[in-house]
Amino acid sequence: MVEKPRLRFGQIWNMSFGFLGIQFGWGLQMANMSSIYEYLGADPDQIPILWLAAPLTGLIVQPIVGYLSDRTWGALGRRRPYFLVGALLSSTALVLMPNSSVLWMAAGLLWILDASVNITMEPFRAFVADLLPNEQLTMGFALQSFLIGLGAVIASALPWILIHGFGMESQTTAQAVIPFNVKLAFYIGSVVFICAVLWTIVSTREYPPDDPEAFRKMKAEKKTLPAMLGEIVDSIRQMPPTMRKLAWVQFFTWLTLFFMWIYFIPAVAHHTFGAKDTHDPLYGQGTAWGGICFSVYNAVAVPAALLLPWMARCLGRKLTHTVCLLCGGFGLLAVYVLIHSAYLLILAMVAVGIAWSSILAMPYAILAGSLPKEKIGFYMGVFNFFIVLPQITAALGGGWLMKYVLNNNRLSAVALAGCSMVLAAVLMQRVPDHPEPTAEEK
Repeated sequence: MVEKPRLRFGQIWNMSFGFLGIQFGWGLQMANMSSIYEYLGADPDQIPILWLAAPLTGLIVQPIVGYLSDRTWGALGRRRPYFLVGALLSSTALVLMPNSSVLWMAAGLLWILDASVNITMEPFRAFVADLLPNEQLTMGFALQSFLIGLGAVIASALPWILIHGFGMESQTTAQAVIPFNVKLAFYIGSVVFICAVLWTIVSTREYPPDDPEAFRKMKAEKKTLPAMLGEIVDSIRQMPPTMRKLAWVQFFTWLTLFFMWIYFIPAVAHHTFGAKDTHDPLYGQGTAWGGICFSVYNAVAVPAALLLPWMARCLGRKLTHTVCLLCGGFGLLAVYVLIHSAYLLILAMVAVGIAWSSILAMPYAILAGSLPKEKIGFYMGVFNFFIVLPQITAALGGGWLMKYVLNNNRLSAVALAGCSMVLAAVLMQRVPDHPEPTAEEK
C-alpha cells in the first residue's frame, strides 16, 4: 500500500471547503422547512412524515454513491464527478423550494433537494479518508466540522439578517405564501453551494488507485443488480466491530437531532414569542429568532471543532465524544426551563453546539481507521444508515407520538430529544477506539 503523504493545512482546507456550500443547503433546510410546511397549512403531527425525504434519500443514495465512487476513475478523479453533479442539482432545488405554493410541492422538492445534497456529501467523507494519513484524520474531519458550522451559522441566520438588516417582510401576503426574506435566503444559498463545491473540485487533486491493474479488473466486472445488492449485504454483515457499536451511538444521536430540527423553531415561535398561528407577525419573528438559535449552536461548533484535536489528544476520542454528547443532551433538556426567555435559549444552544462539533467529526475519525481501504467509500455510505434509520423511525412514528403521547406539544418533543442524546453518550462507552500513533511509534 502506498504511504499517503502529510498534507499542509491549506491543502486540507481546500479539500474540505465544499462542505461550506453543502451546509448552506442543509442549514437552510433545517432552519426553515418546518415553518415552510406550517405556512402551507401542515399540522404539528404531520410535520415528521413530511420530513421523511431527508433520511430516506440518504438511506438509498449514500451507499449507492459510495459503492459507485469506489469504482470510478476519470478526468475528474474518483469522488469529484459526484461533487459536481450533486452540486448542480442541489443549487437548482434550492432556487425552486421557496417558490412552493402548496404542501405537496414543498414535500416533493425536499425529496429532490435531499437526494442531490446526499450525492454531493457522501463522497466528501470518503475524500478525506482517501487523501489523509491516519494521524491527520482527526484534523481533516475537525476542519470539515469547522466549515459545516461556519456555513450553518450564516445559512440559519440569513432570514433574520434580511429582516433586521435590510427591513424585509417576515409575514405572508396575499401574493406570496412564503415570505420574501426566506426566498432570498434560499437563492443566496444556491449560489454559495455551487461556488464552494467548485472550489474543492478545482483546487484538489486525487490520488490514482494504488494498483491500477486490479482497479481496472474490478471496474470491468459486469455485475447484475442482484449480485451488486448481494455484495452490499455481505459487506454489511462483515462490518468491523467498531462500526457496529458506533451504530447505536449514531442512532440515538440522530434521533435527537431530528426532533430538535423539526420542532425547536416552531416551539420558539409559539412558546417564546406567543404566536397564535402562522399569519401572526409574531410567528415570522419567532421562526427568525429560532434561526438565530440554530446559528448560535453552529457558531459554537466552529471554535469547538478547532479544539477537538487537542481534546482528543488529552482525553482520547471516545471520552471527548462522550463529554460533548452529554453537553448537548443537558442543553436540550434545559430548553424546557428556558423557553420563556429568548435570550436564555442561547445558553442551551451553546451546549448543543459543543455536541454538534463532535458529532460531525469524532465518529468519522474513530471509524475511518477501522475500515478496509478498498471499501472506505462504501462503508462511509453504510455508516449513514445509522444516521437515517433513526430519522425514518421518528418520521414514521413521530406523528403518532406527538398526537397521542405528547399532545402536539413541540416543547415536550425537544425535551425528549435531550434524553435521547444523554443515552447516546452512555452507549459511547462501549465503543473501542484505536488511538492515533505517536511520532515515536511511527
